Formats: sequence, structure tokens, C-alpha cells
Amino acid sequence: MSERMLGRTIGRYILLSIFMVISIFPFYWMLIGATNHSSKMFSKPITLLPGKEFITNLVNLNDNIGIYRVLFNSLLVSGAYVILALAICTAAAYVLAKFRFRGANLIFLLFMLSMMIPSQATVIPLFKLMSNFELLNTYFALIVPQLCYPFAIFLMRQNFMAFPSELLESARLDGAGEYRIFFQIVLPSMKPALAATSIFLFMTQWNNFMWPLVVTTSSEMYTFPVALSSLMGVSFTDYGQVMTGITFATIPIIIFFLMLQKHFISGMLGSALK
Repeated sequence: MSERMLGRTIGRYILLSIFMVISIFPFYWMLIGATNHSSKMFSKPITLLPGKEFITNLVNLNDNIGIYRVLFNSLLVSGAYVILALAICTAAAYVLAKFRFRGANLIFLLFMLSMMIPSQATVIPLFKLMSNFELLNTYFALIVPQLCYPFAIFLMRQNFMAFPSELLESARLDGAGEYRIFFQIVLPSMKPALAATSIFLFMTQWNNFMWPLVVTTSSEMYTFPVALSSLMGVSFTDYGQVMTGITFATIPIIIFFLMLQKHFISGMLGSALK
């Protein structure tokens, strides 16, 4: 390796190391804040070493918002939402991508146009609907109204469009039914797309603040965004508790991503072509 190429390689590593430190530092600062007293968050010089207040912050946080109940609510709502929304959006995307019928392009266009409507514009109609059916402050109200997610349908449709239609026709000639084709031929080759869509849906629901805030009327149904917002006081905020709560809210997202990351490097059509 020449000196010029060696210098470029070293420069790249230095630049990547700088960006890595910048990216990781907020998470490190979050952990430091979770283990220290609130007064040390803005002390001079800045506290960069872990403290011994994590258990105290956790106990106080649990006394204020019931952290374990909030964690259960968020996991239940987000997990159920991902499973149901992925099933609905994947089926709709497959139909729009591989079946030819009158009005298919119009339906897809309407889905795309619906993405331009601010989510805040649908809060009042959905709230009145849930109120009329007496479903406020229930898991049903937290999960079901937003199951049909236009962007997830768009994302899956684009992946289904890349799937060879010849494989579908060949399977039909061999006598395979539509359900068998969908579940045994098409879906196994869509693991990267399903993983990406699942992560997107999980993060969308996990970080959803507006709708849970409107539809929940008791702290027993709070999810993380709503519960953490209640910690921000007018005159005083215990940032040790806030950082501890954010730590609990961040860990499930990281775990969920690590569980699905391996599918990003697999081939889109490897399973079907084999």
C-alpha cells in the first residue's frame, strides 16, 4: 500500500471515528444522567462519569409514573400494532402490486394522497368515533385506528413490484393456490422488506405521542411518550428520572432493531429463486 493510499485510509478512519463519537455521545449522556442526581446534569465542570443514583432514580420514577406498567403498555400496544399492521399492509400491497383489476391505480393514488394529510387532522374524527363506541382508554383505541398505514403499503408494494411475475404464473400452472403462492413463495423472499417495514412500524407506534395523549384518560393506560411528558414540571424537572425513563424507552427499540438487522443483508429474491 502506497503512502498516499495509507494516508487516505487513516483519514477515513479518523473521520468515521469522529462521527461515531458524535453519534454515540447522546446515548452515553443519557446513561450518565440516569445514574446521577438531577443537580449534576448542569454542573460545572460537566459530569461524564457514572454515578450511584440509578436505583434511586428508578424508584422515584416508578412512584411517579409506574414505569413497569408503562413498559408493559408500550410493548403490548407496539407489538400488537406491528403484527396487525404488517399483516394488513402486506396483503394490501401484494394485491395492488400483482393483481390487475379496474381501479387499482386509483386506489393506490388515493393511498399516496392520504400520506399528504396531516395526522393531526384525523385526531378529532377518530376521537369522536372512539367516544361514540365507548372505546376511549382501551387498547383497542390505541392500536386499531391507525393499522392501515399508507407508507407501509407503499414500501411493501414497491418490493412486490420487483418480484418476478413469471414465478407466480409458473406456480399457478403447477396448481398452487393464491394463499400458498403468497405465504410459501412470495413472503419468504420479502424478509428484508418485512424487517424494514416492521422496524418502521414499531418505531412509529412506540414514539407516537399525539394519539395516545388524546385517547387515554388514566395513567394506567399511558405509553412511554405520554408518561415521560408528565415528568416535565413547570418549576422543577427531575432530569435524573427523565433520563432513566428515556433509557427504558430506548432499550426496546435497540433490541428490536438488533433482532431484525440480519435480514437487511440477505437477498431480496434468494429464497424464491432457490
